[in-house]
Amino acid sequence: MNRPTELRNTQRELYYFRWRLGIAAAGAVLLFTLLAGRFFFLQVTQYEYFHTLAENNRISIVPVVPNRGLILDRNGIVLAHNYSAYTLEITPSKIQDMEATINGLATLVDIQQRDRKRFRRLLEESRNFESLPIRARLNDIEVARFAANRFRFPGVDIKARLFRHYPKGELASHAIGHIGRINEADLDQLEASEDMANYRGSDHIGKLGVEQSYEKQLHGVTGFEQVETDAGGHAIRTLSRRAPVSGSDLTLTLDSRLQEVADKAFEQYRGALVAIDPKNGEVLAFISKPGFDPNLFIDGIDPTSWDALNNSPDKPLNNRALRGQYPPGSTFKPFMALAGLELGKRTPSYTISDPGFFTLPGNSHHYRDWKTGGHGTVDLYKSIVISCDTYYYRLANDLGPDNIFNFIGQFGFGKKTGIDIEGETTGLLPSREWKMKRYHQKWYAGDTISVGIGQGYNLATPLQLAFATAILANNGTVIRPHLVRSILDAGTNQVRTMPAAKPVALALKPENLELVKKAMIAVTQPGGTAARVGAGAPYLIAGKTGTAQVIAIKQTEKYVASRVSERNRDHALFIAYAPADDPKIALAILVENGGHGGSVAGPIARVVIDYFLLGKVPPPPVPPVGAIEEEHD
Repeated sequence: MNRPTELRNTQRELYYFRWRLGIAAAGAVLLFTLLAGRFFFLQVTQYEYFHTLAENNRISIVPVVPNRGLILDRNGIVLAHNYSAYTLEITPSKIQDMEATINGLATLVDIQQRDRKRFRRLLEESRNFESLPIRARLNDIEVARFAANRFRFPGVDIKARLFRHYPKGELASHAIGHIGRINEADLDQLEASEDMANYRGSDHIGKLGVEQSYEKQLHGVTGFEQVETDAGGHAIRTLSRRAPVSGSDLTLTLDSRLQEVADKAFEQYRGALVAIDPKNGEVLAFISKPGFDPNLFIDGIDPTSWDALNNSPDKPLNNRALRGQYPPGSTFKPFMALAGLELGKRTPSYTISDPGFFTLPGNSHHYRDWKTGGHGTVDLYKSIVISCDTYYYRLANDLGPDNIFNFIGQFGFGKKTGIDIEGETTGLLPSREWKMKRYHQKWYAGDTISVGIGQGYNLATPLQLAFATAILANNGTVIRPHLVRSILDAGTNQVRTMPAAKPVALALKPENLELVKKAMIAVTQPGGTAARVGAGAPYLIAGKTGTAQVIAIKQTEKYVASRVSERNRDHALFIAYAPADDPKIALAILVENGGHGGSVAGPIARVVIDYFLLGKVPPPPVPPVGAIEEEHD
C-alpha cells in the first residue's frame, strides 16, 4: 500500500529559523551590551567609589591620640604627667557572647569583680563599635599569655595607652582637677563645639579644675595612620602616618611647696585657703580640705571609693575655696570701715561709746557686742583692732543697704572673681531687690545691722575674701586672679605667658586706705585680736580675724562652743597680707567649725606667710600676755 507523500515548505521553515536566530542573536547582543555597560559603569564610572571601598577593606584609618600636656607648678615641679601601659580591650560589636568571652579571658588575665562592674558601666555609656578596656595596666607576663592565645578571642586586643598620673595625689586636687572617661554629656558638648573629629580614639577628657578649663590646650591635635590589614583585620604594615601634635604644657602660678606647707598646717581641720600675689593676681596656694585623690577617677572610680567620697560628712569633693559660701563675719569690717570713710559717714576722729550692745531707734531689741559690757570709747581705728560689733551696727545703720551694696561690691563681693577655672559661685552681697525677688519681703533695718558685721544674708567664698584682701593690699587696684602662668606650645615650642588682666583702680582716697591698713597691722600687734599671729614676726602682717555663726543663737544667750555639737560651732576666718609695707602675698583662710579666727585660722596664716617670705616653717606662735580674741560676732 502506498503512503501519502509529506509536503514540507522548506523555504518557510528556513525563514522562521533565521528569524528566531536573529532574535536570539539580538537578545544575546543586547545582553552583552547591557553587561558591557554595567562593567563600564562599575569599572570606569564608579571606579573611585569601589576602589575606595576596596581600599577601606584593606586599609584602616587609625587615629593616633596625642600626648596630653603636662601640668607643672611655678617652680617646674610636675603636678600631672602621662605614662604608657598595656590595656586589654574588647570591641562589643565583634563579640557574640560577652560573658563567655570575659570568663575565657579571666583564665589568662587577672580580671576582678570591680573590673567587670566598670566594664559593664562603660558598656552602657559607650558606643557599640568602640573598644573598651576590661583590664588596664597589664604586666609583661599577662601580655605574653594573651598574645599566645589571641586567636581564640576575635574582637579582643591589647593596646598601648597613655595614662594620666597625679604624683602629688590630693595636693591641689581641686585646683588641678582630673580627667575621666568621655560620657554622653561630653560627646554632646564636643559635637556642639565641632571638636568631635579631634577626639577620635580618645577616651578621656578634663573634668574639673585646670584639666577641664584648659582642655583644648592640654589635649593637642589627633594624628592618624593608614594601616594595611589582612582578612582577619590584623595590621600588616603602616602605609602612611600623620603624627599627632602633643598637648601644650601648662605652668601654674601655684607653689606646690607652699601648698604642702598650707595643707599640713590645716592638720585635721576642714576648710579652705587661697593665697594671691596682690601685684599680679597669681594664685600662690589653693587649698580645699579635705581633698581627694584624682588618680581614682582616671579609669572610672570604683563604687566603694565613690561611696566613701560622695557620702563622707566631710564632703571632700566639695571645692570649698571656689564654691563654698560662708558668712564673712568680722573680716567684712575693714571694707565697711572704708565705706564709712569714703561715703562721709565716718571720720577718723569720730567716736562712739560702746555699752556692749546697739539698739535701733524706737526698738527695744538689743544687738549684742561680742564683749559683755562693751569696749568703752571706740573710734574707727580701734573698731578694727578690737573688732567692735557695736561700732559696725551703728555704721551699717547710718550707711543703709544701698550704700553697702554699691560700695563693697567694688571689692568683688557678691560676684565671680573671674578666675580661670570653671564652677565658681557668686557668694551673696544682699540688697533690697535681691530680698524682694528671693523672699518677696521688704528690707528691714535689722537686715542692715546683721550685714554690717558680715552676718545675716552675707555669703562669700574664700576666693572672694582673698581677692578682696588683695585689692586692699594693692591700694585699691583690682587684678583678676588666675591659676595658669604660661603655656608651652608643643607645636612651635614657644612659651606664651598668659596676659595679665587689665588692672582697674578704684576711686579711693589714699588717706582712708592708709587708716584702714594701719588698723589691720595693729590687729596682729599686742592688743589686737590676732596678736599671736604677729608675735615675733620679722615683718609686719596686716590682718583681720573673723568668726561666723553656723547656727543662730538668741541675743540674750552667751555662745559657749562646748555646749554646741562640733559641726554647729562657729567658723573661724582670717584675712591677711604681708609684708604690710610691700605686700607680696594676700590670703584668706576659713576653718569650718574652728571657732575663733585669731586662735585657729590666724596661726595657719602665719605658717604660710613665714614659709613664703622666709622659706621656713616656724614653731607655733605663743600668744603674748594680754592677747584678746573675739568671743562671737
